[in-house]
Amino acid sequence: ESFKAADRKVSYNDFILLATARALMDFPVMNAELTDKGILRKDYVHLGMAVDTPSGLIVPVIRDADLMRLSEISACAAELADKAKHGKLVPSEYTGSSFTVSNLGMFGLECFVPILNTPESGILGVGKIEKQPVVINDEIVIRPMMCLTLTYDHRVTDGAPAAQFLARVKQYLENPFLLL
Repeated sequence: ESFKAADRKVSYNDFILLATARALMDFPVMNAELTDKGILRKDYVHLGMAVDTPSGLIVPVIRDADLMRLSEISACAAELADKAKHGKLVPSEYTGSSFTVSNLGMFGLECFVPILNTPESGILGVGKIEKQPVVINDEIVIRPMMCLTLTYDHRVTDGAPAAQFLARVKQYLENPFLLL
């Protein structure tokens, strides 16, 4: 709401992408892949974002998303999505992702389980944002809520680190000032 009031053009998805990139740096086991030589942890975040196109799903890659500010992720995501929808991506723009975000909230889905893009170790599923009654400090209030699901490769990480990663994404989204 503050960004809208300041006439800044960012989407909820931009915040989700940034929160995911930062959380991946906090939990590098989620930014890894299984290779013939073992688990390879990456020191960069090449964040894939699933995009629906007339010819099917494609996953453009925001390279070095961990080094970007919100405005940079927003601009990069918008440019890649536009290129994807018009069939203008080149292979270097849709290969080499280290983790993917799949947001189906715009289709009205509350929650879903995304399929892992190998060799990535994880993919975050994002449902729609919807106002719901929740209990805060023993009072029922209305808040915008969203379902996040995480699919991860159990050969690379266990449930506890995966849950900690997801909790960090949640923390960043509930406290976006931590991202700025």
